[in-house]
Amino acid sequence: MIVTSTDIQNNFGKYLELASDQEIVITKNGSAVARLVGIKVREKSFSEQLRGIIPFHVDEEQIKSERMERH
Repeated sequence: MIVTSTDIQNNFGKYLELASDQEIVITKNGSAVARLVGIKVREKSFSEQLRGIIPFHVDEEQIKSERMERH
């Protein structure tokens, strides 16, 4: 979702609630200047960014157990 900085200022509570489910891009004078992202959205986005970098056959549980063994 894209909103203006004025709209964010006037309706912050509304956009804070919406940010829990989606990323909100804030514009000023027509240019994107900031992003409001909820914790859950950020975690989901990060894992999606890793898709394609991490081999498909990787078992997350196996990786976690290997890390725990090293420490």
